[in-house]
Amino acid sequence: MSLLESPTFETISSAIKSTSHPDGSYVLALASLGNYYVSSASAPSNAIHLFDKSSLKCVQTLKGHQNATTTLRTVRSIGGSDRHTILSAGKDGCVIAWDERSGAPATQMTTSGRSSSVLSCDASHDGLTVAAGTDLHKEDAFILYWDPRKPDVPLRVHGSTHSDDITAVHFVKNSPSPISGQILLSASTDGLVSTSNSAEDDEDEAVLNVGSWGCSISQAGWIRGSSVNHVWAASDMETFSCWSNELDMLQNCDIRHPSVHSHGRTWVTDYMITCHNTKRSDSNLAVFVGSNEGDVALLSSSNVADSSAPWTINSVWANGHTGVVRSVFWDENHEILVTGGEDSKISAWRCPIPGQFSGFDKSARNESAMDMDSAILKRERDDEMDISESEPEGKKVKRLS
Repeated sequence: MSLLESPTFETISSAIKSTSHPDGSYVLALASLGNYYVSSASAPSNAIHLFDKSSLKCVQTLKGHQNATTTLRTVRSIGGSDRHTILSAGKDGCVIAWDERSGAPATQMTTSGRSSSVLSCDASHDGLTVAAGTDLHKEDAFILYWDPRKPDVPLRVHGSTHSDDITAVHFVKNSPSPISGQILLSASTDGLVSTSNSAEDDEDEAVLNVGSWGCSISQAGWIRGSSVNHVWAASDMETFSCWSNELDMLQNCDIRHPSVHSHGRTWVTDYMITCHNTKRSDSNLAVFVGSNEGDVALLSSSNVADSSAPWTINSVWANGHTGVVRSVFWDENHEILVTGGEDSKISAWRCPIPGQFSGFDKSARNESAMDMDSAILKRERDDEMDISESEPEGKKVKRLS
């Protein structure tokens, strides 16, 4: 597989600011909430930290979960509220919506004894349904649904969609209709990706589509397109796949294979970090990968659904970490990339990604068209991005300097 170098490629070797977890723990996940970047810490801390965006100073610490925090994200609404909210899941069997003002849980949902560990969670766009995926408990792995206004008992439980740990659940966001907004994507170490109707009590009727990859899936998510959605997934073996809306496999590749050895520059991918939906890419997807030395690169494809389409390396962020980078958060509105690693460091970098990037040089586009595209992209990101992948509405924070 070929890896092209973007015409605007840049290696960024100095972070704007860096900080560390107070307890020296791994940085497992990163998100954004208003004027704060939010991080989750590894065991034994399990804390959730809030860092001021302008200074990267830790301004608040939430207790987190009794056992390991497995998922951290921010959602637009919980239970019909209009406040952006931190949502987390843990191996203590809980999903918690946090009130960062009080530093305490606002809503806490439990598995009611069905499993000891929750591995993934998400909330629907309207905030009226929360979904979670559990580990394998005896012979069952469950997808649990709650109405967060009545959090004591799950609204419904699906126990046969997957036969092993459920590592990812994601609702369709900003869907054109309430019905499609109820669709949940799930992925599992059983090798299956599935879509389900979260409002259907009968699990046999709820499952809409199933795709089989044949390998343990560690991550998955939606690729939100202008007319139709696709699905991406990543395996424990550092392979990447793309699926149609009906979960037909369109691409399956080892993300470590595309590499650069030219012009005195070398990039070799050791692992995949995560993917990020963006209108700046022709395929609506940015793929962040890492090296064992602690560097991060942004890869893209002109068409992730086409296995013959070349990959492009757009930027590398180097010398910021001394080990594996566990998480990234791309704050597109402020052109900042935040990275977190096993070295306990959180670094904020400038992220000078052009208005549009892909496997092809589009530098011939005239400046006025680029300016117009930039404004359109900003509006589209505000309208269509998952809040965990974009800047929440509200006061603009001071740019890091």
